Amino acid sequence: MSASAPRTGGPDIELEIGGMTCASCANRIERKLNGLDGVRATVNYVTEKAKVTVPEGYDPQLLVAEVEKTGYRAALPQPKDPKTASPTSDGGAGGDDPELASLRQRLIGSVVLTVPVIAMAMIPALQFTYWQWASLALAAPVIVWGAWPFHRAAWANLKQGTATMDTLISMGTSAALLWSVYALFWGTAGTPGMTHAFEFAIAPSDGAANIYLEVGAGVTMFILMGRYFEKRSKRRAGAALRALLELGAKEVSVLRDGAEVQIPTAELRVGDEFVVRPGEKIATDGTVVSGTSAVDASMLTGESVPVEVAEGDPVTGATVNAGGRLVVRATRVGADTQLAQMAKLVEDAQTGKAEVQRLADKISGVFVPIVIAIAVAALGAWLGAGFPVAAAFTAAVAVLVIACPCALGLATPTALLVGTGRGAQMGILIKGPEVLESTRKVDTVVLDKTGTVTSGKMALVAAIAEPGADREQLLRFAGALENASEHPIARAIAKGAAAEVGELPVLDDFASVAGKGVQGIVNGTAVVVGRESLLADWSQRLSPEVSAAKARAESEGKTVVAVGWDGRARGILIVADTVRPTSSEAIAGLKRLGLTPVLLTGDNEAVARQIAAEVGIEEVIAEVLPQDKVAVVSRLQSAGKVVAMIGDGVNDAPALAQADLGLAMGTGTDVAIEASDLTLVRGDLRAAVDAIRLSRKTLSTIKSNLFWAFAYNTAAIPIAALGMLNPMLAGAAMAFSSAFVVGNSLRLRGFRSVIG
Repeated sequence: MSASAPRTGGPDIELEIGGMTCASCANRIERKLNGLDGVRATVNYVTEKAKVTVPEGYDPQLLVAEVEKTGYRAALPQPKDPKTASPTSDGGAGGDDPELASLRQRLIGSVVLTVPVIAMAMIPALQFTYWQWASLALAAPVIVWGAWPFHRAAWANLKQGTATMDTLISMGTSAALLWSVYALFWGTAGTPGMTHAFEFAIAPSDGAANIYLEVGAGVTMFILMGRYFEKRSKRRAGAALRALLELGAKEVSVLRDGAEVQIPTAELRVGDEFVVRPGEKIATDGTVVSGTSAVDASMLTGESVPVEVAEGDPVTGATVNAGGRLVVRATRVGADTQLAQMAKLVEDAQTGKAEVQRLADKISGVFVPIVIAIAVAALGAWLGAGFPVAAAFTAAVAVLVIACPCALGLATPTALLVGTGRGAQMGILIKGPEVLESTRKVDTVVLDKTGTVTSGKMALVAAIAEPGADREQLLRFAGALENASEHPIARAIAKGAAAEVGELPVLDDFASVAGKGVQGIVNGTAVVVGRESLLADWSQRLSPEVSAAKARAESEGKTVVAVGWDGRARGILIVADTVRPTSSEAIAGLKRLGLTPVLLTGDNEAVARQIAAEVGIEEVIAEVLPQDKVAVVSRLQSAGKVVAMIGDGVNDAPALAQADLGLAMGTGTDVAIEASDLTLVRGDLRAAVDAIRLSRKTLSTIKSNLFWAFAYNTAAIPIAALGMLNPMLAGAAMAFSSAFVVGNSLRLRGFRSVIG
């Protein structure tokens, strides 16, 4: 970039990138784009998108051309017709993605053709007359067609003067095929009745009797398997955004000339008045024009206590009307709503997340050039020593063949398969190999309070009767009355009362008092349940003792409902979100892993600190607005912390995406689950401890697999360079390294949970 061309803060352009096979591809594209004057780019390998800031008036096609010159595909996003676009049309888990479909076809075809090739090569009893020619017919399509993505990527790397795992895979599989063809047509390998003899002696050979088709086909099959599952995982990156946007209501009843007209939510305009009936979602952000109700905002805010709204109060789109009929005037629509802003936060967090550079690619950057240099050196040394060209070429090709890491193709997929399978048995879903690296580095765990540390559901936690009043009758009368209400707090009281006293009486009469509570007749007695002001309307007063208990409960963030009948206040019922029974044990487990827990909540400081003290958390960040949770995570990261976030609500999705490691409670919303890296299916916080332990164990297994996969091959390279490679040695090295990798991975099946 020219030193005189300052960076500008112009418009952002998003590019869809195709053809990337590893994180180094993203880095290469990023460097090329940043080399353009006035351009600042960030390329995300997982989402396959580039976010580019350009000067005013910059032609986006110049960016597309630059990416294509680098050897990859680029395109500007095409607007989708909302009437025809399906939820998975942009590459979701179930979408018809051409690249994923192509990988799947190559994988299936390669498995079908490769299995018999490997079986014939490793089991002498299956080596019938002309078996080697059958192997060629089966393996050639795999190495040419199945491995075509690797050959294409290797060619692109060659044009850029770089080498990655694709280069090594392409070279190794091609060398195995070409030498096998040479040995079959011009050597002695094609002789009828030829077998791969198991000789322990190492002696110089011209290699013309050896074929390596099982190596080329096997490597292709296993690497394709790993790439397919990785690609399928990547395609889910946009699922959080889709799930978030799909939370909103699809249709809305708008008031036009006094009549209700049903229209798509997308056609709403600012100032339109619309009707929200009990149980319906609020279509967009607005202000209540008429009506009173309780709004369940838990799916958006994560807080379990419903919000009472009346005329003039603001409401948020995608929340649920849990009470009466409301008329709302739209104040924000489309991209301006709180829901859309959260979707933007999730997208920004995913785009900006730092990618983990694959260990295999890092090693390949050094390993591939060294292998090529050794092969060329061996060729030159043999020719210089006066040996025939065939012998010299055999030694050089043998280096490439033995260096082609068959076990490397198994290293990540097998450990990931066993590790994720064991995790699934334990209720832990791991989304991809890049997640594992994050678990090792994490030092801070941020926990959302509601639905994570606590149950996230309102429950009756106490019933305090007035002096002289009967507590069981208090529960029976209040439970019967609240059982007729749709209010979330009423449902909690009715459920708790029924659990304690059994069947509730039948109501003779029932009425709701807007904003205050309910009243009715139970067993011939007039009963009132609700705010203290409702009882005051009936000249019923709480005693000083009960009033003090009410004040204490409310100071702890709990909801208190007063009950009275026959001209007297009879007591109070306390409703609250309860701490999960296993939360304390889970926090202790996280601390044993060397992690610092932080409680994050929108509740007031006093409530948050009480919950934190109960479960053993010292650090508390309270009174945080839903949209500001991502800022808290960013601030901790800026302070040098590597942050894991555990949450369950829609409002947690941006923070889960922003965090270095996102863990979603399986009992939470789909949005939180899709935005996370790990999902704890059982909703037990102790599963977070298991998830981090299992992820770290799986990562260490992958690393040991990678080490030994390279070590075995590297140790055999000098033997190959000296021309002492025979079929037995090659087969044994490949088989032993592969068996070690598989066996090492299978040890993960013995992983034990901390949950009894």
